[in-house]
Amino acid sequence: MFPFAKHILKGLTVFGVLVVLFLPQLAEAQGLFGNRVKTADGLPNLPKYDRRLFHFGFTLGMNYADFAVEYRENLGSYDSLYLAEQIGQVGFNLGIVTDMRMGPWFNLRFIPGISFVGRQMQYSLIQNDTVPTLSSKPTESVFFDFPLYVKFKSRRLGDFRAYILAGGKFSIDMASEKDVEDDEIILKLAKYDYTYDMGVGIDLYLEYFKLSIEGKVSFGLNNMLVHDGTVFTESLSSLRSKTFLLSFYFE
Repeated sequence: MFPFAKHILKGLTVFGVLVVLFLPQLAEAQGLFGNRVKTADGLPNLPKYDRRLFHFGFTLGMNYADFAVEYRENLGSYDSLYLAEQIGQVGFNLGIVTDMRMGPWFNLRFIPGISFVGRQMQYSLIQNDTVPTLSSKPTESVFFDFPLYVKFKSRRLGDFRAYILAGGKFSIDMASEKDVEDDEIILKLAKYDYTYDMGVGIDLYLEYFKLSIEGKVSFGLNNMLVHDGTVFTESLSSLRSKTFLLSFYFE
């Protein structure tokens, strides 16, 4: 079975719940469930919006990030290590939107931005045959993100449209401690990350701008772990990024 299927399902479930909670209020305010949403001139909101070649805007969102962990086969050879597990944390994202129309159904989207991401590995260590003690190794990252997506849109119904999107992202961690020398043992991660992303969303055409609500999952392609010879890294084979994002776009 696809290894990340449960995380995709969880993320899309959360997004679906949010849509169910908030869409009725937005729909009532904008009249989305009528035959036509009319402004003073008898047309839906922003009637010429989708004819433009380029659109610009910004995005705000939150992320939940953790690791896809692969352990070494001989994990039991580390006598002091009882258990190693990842713990996800919540962060937030900011971005600038550049959208290019590629036809009636497709758009190309470039959304450079900055994301604040926190993740943590927690180790249970046994020393001198005592009760296991917990040792947490948090990592805090500040990424400059450069994603490129293709957006496939449904037919517009009044002031509502659904879509799916897919693409990839290159990220630079400006807070990476890969090359930092420190007396305290820290969990070091690589400076660069490459991911493939997929998501679903809805476009709501309001009177003066378009609001989009989007849920997206992002999976890392490269191993972020930097081996430093300690039990905290040598017991692991790889750490790959894994993130769920809920974003709001204003265009």
